[in-house]
Amino acid sequence: MLEQVLGTHHSSPLSQQLVAKLQVQNIHKTYPLRGKQTLTVLQDVNFQIFPRELVCLVGASGCGKSTLLNIIAGLVSPSTGDVLVDGQRVTGRPGSDRGMVFQGYTLYPWLTVAQNVAFGLQFQRMPNAKQRDRVHYFLDVVGLSKFAKSYPKQLSGGMKQRVAIARALANEPAVLLMDEPFGALDAQTKEQMQQFLLELWEKTHVTVMMITHDIEEAIYLSQRVYVMASNPGRIQLEVPIQLPEHRELDIKLSPEFVGIKRQIIHALHSKPQSV
Repeated sequence: MLEQVLGTHHSSPLSQQLVAKLQVQNIHKTYPLRGKQTLTVLQDVNFQIFPRELVCLVGASGCGKSTLLNIIAGLVSPSTGDVLVDGQRVTGRPGSDRGMVFQGYTLYPWLTVAQNVAFGLQFQRMPNAKQRDRVHYFLDVVGLSKFAKSYPKQLSGGMKQRVAIARALANEPAVLLMDEPFGALDAQTKEQMQQFLLELWEKTHVTVMMITHDIEEAIYLSQRVYVMASNPGRIQLEVPIQLPEHRELDIKLSPEFVGIKRQIIHALHSKPQSV
């Protein structure tokens, strides 16, 4: 029962009682320019993601959403502000608390599918038998068990991203961070991967934060969508997605879906408003 409610807007009374899985607090990011000038990329970014939510950030190119995701991942340091995962301040690169899936295919070409999935587990000094069991489990979850001994060059683009997702999930992260993971795929494969991600989310209950420039993708996948404004990047609007948790692709044609899309498009082309 509790899990059915977690997909709702975070301002609900129940959500207010929950501890956020991910908290982004007062993030600013500036870069020095010539002389004493600076470039402000992110300004006063604040939001929360709760357990088992799948939340997307959308924004125009150059609005700072990738920089923000890299700060959350620990790949870039904020100028000021904090990122907390399960109440603990993020101070380093992605680890067991934050899995990361990039747009490009980041598999090691000299390793098999199974070896790629097991790569991060080796640094945890996990017994070999337990590594094999976990790799087998997550390859089964992403539907690639029979490709365990294959190499990345033998896989399609969508299959490579499934392996990358399995590798991130094998470390059992508190939050899975995704940087436009389907942006390099053709339209048909992209929709297949969107369906796959929703099914995976339903199976694993992992908390997901994903950035995308694709408004339809964000609505289809999310329980909430954050819209980012540009120059400097900041949260302009939070949109709760009041759609059934289990979604088929044809929901994109529904009046409710089109109405949400219209609201987000309007926000992207209007002046920022406070959240």
